Amino acid sequence: MNTTPRIQAKAAREAATTSGSFLAIALIAPLAGLGAGVIGALFRLTLAHADRLRDALIARSNGWGVPGFVLLMALAAAGAAIAAWLVRRFAPAASGSGVPRVVAVLHDEAPPAPAGVIPVKFLAGTLVIGSGLALGREGPTVQMGASIAYYAGRLFRRSWTDCRALIAAGAGAGLAVAFNAPISGAVFVLETLVKRFEVRIAIAALGASAISIWVGRALLGNAPGYALGSLVEPAFTAIPLFVLLGTGAGCAGVLYNRTLLASLSMVDRIAWIPIELRAASVGALVGAVAWFSPSLVGGGDVLAQQALSGSSTIGIIPLIFLLRLILIACSVAPGTPGGLLAPILALGAELGLFFGMLCALCLPRMGLQPEGFAVVGMAALFTAIVRAPLTGIVLVTEVTDNVKMLLPMIVACFAATLIPALLDDAPILDALRARLPATAPTAPPDNTPRV
Repeated sequence: MNTTPRIQAKAAREAATTSGSFLAIALIAPLAGLGAGVIGALFRLTLAHADRLRDALIARSNGWGVPGFVLLMALAAAGAAIAAWLVRRFAPAASGSGVPRVVAVLHDEAPPAPAGVIPVKFLAGTLVIGSGLALGREGPTVQMGASIAYYAGRLFRRSWTDCRALIAAGAGAGLAVAFNAPISGAVFVLETLVKRFEVRIAIAALGASAISIWVGRALLGNAPGYALGSLVEPAFTAIPLFVLLGTGAGCAGVLYNRTLLASLSMVDRIAWIPIELRAASVGALVGAVAWFSPSLVGGGDVLAQQALSGSSTIGIIPLIFLLRLILIACSVAPGTPGGLLAPILALGAELGLFFGMLCALCLPRMGLQPEGFAVVGMAALFTAIVRAPLTGIVLVTEVTDNVKMLLPMIVACFAATLIPALLDDAPILDALRARLPATAPTAPPDNTPRV
């Protein structure tokens, strides 16, 4: 009996099914990107307004003496406590960064978040970041984008395979609009979220990121995330200095990861304290810091911009780095919504500027630009902590709109990847993902959406 025609017919049916699935993904992903772009842009606009209100309040409270100090602490504590209550009461899946949970969903280790996570993540994220906690905007936009994309797939009754691709694409679109960095969104999906190249996910990620950026730029403008002066590409003789910077960033990344995990372990030992009270305590601490130094609180954009402008002084940078690291660890500990990546960029800029200033002092004849080291430090520390060198390099290139430091970034990220690997330090997103509750769902049939 000749089975060749049957085999050929089966192959043709499978090819048609795959082609149809790719076409469906290509049509739905832009819709998901549209939703992620709108919600992400509105979130950024809301946070910008909240930051202006906080800065105005700090300026006024400084003139009120002790009552102003107490008021600022009380308001920051109230904002963090309300955010913690919203998460606990309405959407526990909205806690923390959200990115590790998205990764867990993509690896069938957790169910997709309920739709209620979107409004809770938006409101609670606004409260905690607006109150000054050292958290980033990208965590909420990634999780909200992933949720919007998942429910878009559900709306069109796509299979779990397609819904999974849409979740990844929505997450990448959320990152893209958070930083105005379209290529980074797609690279982040493949390198960090799924950790391999899949054609279906690549199609979805590119389509979603393109539309989310189009929407984001329509609402927010097309300016890069940070203003950067004119940089000269470093001479070849300066390349070893960037290897040293990457080595230092690798050690700092290990310190960062272990500090965050230690703070979470400490919180586990006092889990009997209501989460609202824990969040309020952190909020009060942040309010106190804000009264003395407003630039130290919040997502870190002000600090990063100062470092990229070279306006910091070499003696104060180590103190700023240490205080920010402590604030980030404290802000992450209660599990209130907020990202980790924007604060990492600010820390990396401070680290790079400090190293660049030291090199400029010790090697004055080389004509080094400390601001260039700040750019490289952002990518190197991101790489050391997240272990995603391509995402780090592309993201920093896009947010600074500068390509002069590409080679220094590559060699620094090489060292920043090597050091944590030698020290057996896990990437922070993997470590946080391992801490999630064991709620692995039963994998559904491939032709049915996950409920």
